[in-house]
Amino acid sequence: MAKTTYAHGMFCWNEIGTRDATSAKTFYSGLFGWGTKEIPMPGDGGSTYILLQRAGEDIAGIFQMDGPMFEGVPPHWMAYVWADDVDATAAKTKELGGSVKAEPFDVPGVGRMAVCQDPTGAMFSLFHGTDHPGSSSATGPGTFCWWELSTRDLDAAGKFYTSLFQWKTKVGTAGPGEYHEVSLEGQKQFGGMRAMDKSWGDVPSHWGLYIEVEDIEACTAKAQELGGKLMMPVVDMPRVGRFTTIIDPTGAAISVIQLRR
Repeated sequence: MAKTTYAHGMFCWNEIGTRDATSAKTFYSGLFGWGTKEIPMPGDGGSTYILLQRAGEDIAGIFQMDGPMFEGVPPHWMAYVWADDVDATAAKTKELGGSVKAEPFDVPGVGRMAVCQDPTGAMFSLFHGTDHPGSSSATGPGTFCWWELSTRDLDAAGKFYTSLFQWKTKVGTAGPGEYHEVSLEGQKQFGGMRAMDKSWGDVPSHWGLYIEVEDIEACTAKAQELGGKLMMPVVDMPRVGRFTTIIDPTGAAISVIQLRR
């Protein structure tokens, strides 16, 4: 059994669901220099799961969205949160006004997971590894460094997540509008929650993932060479860094940030 490396309530895995896994593999490995490894998916479908690796350690995954269950679901990155007890945490999700879209199930040789939705509509997954410990805990360029909820109801989201995972929140200063930074007791901030206003149009509440890069200009230029598009110009956040969001060639959004250290 793999050693547990995450506390309950910490983001522990990152995964992209796409209708073109091959293109996603080419894009992300080319953009961040990640290695790849394909492993058979459980069952008799013959499909594979693509592991993205940094310095030989698993950091994220790619899966092909095939079948009627994914009808109408856009390509997306999914954030996974470590749960000491997936079943109990899924049950508590419902008690707190959220929903469970995929009840707890075992992934052979990996662990136990569930797919959930918070009361404001944002999707997230629960995970408890048995044979797999989750994403590498390495830091620095090429690693996931921030998880951010954009929500239609910041108050409801805050009450939900602080009750579900015992997160601590404080008012932050990341950009315009109300922003709450997220942490666990005794640990530095690892994420944030921001209120969505009318400028978001009909975009639903969602979790966004950030990857640290060494040079934001070089990264965005490379992303466009590889077929990605910038959702917006690079934004400078005083005391934090410079970031933007990229739409990959398959349609999924990922944010990149050059931190000001």
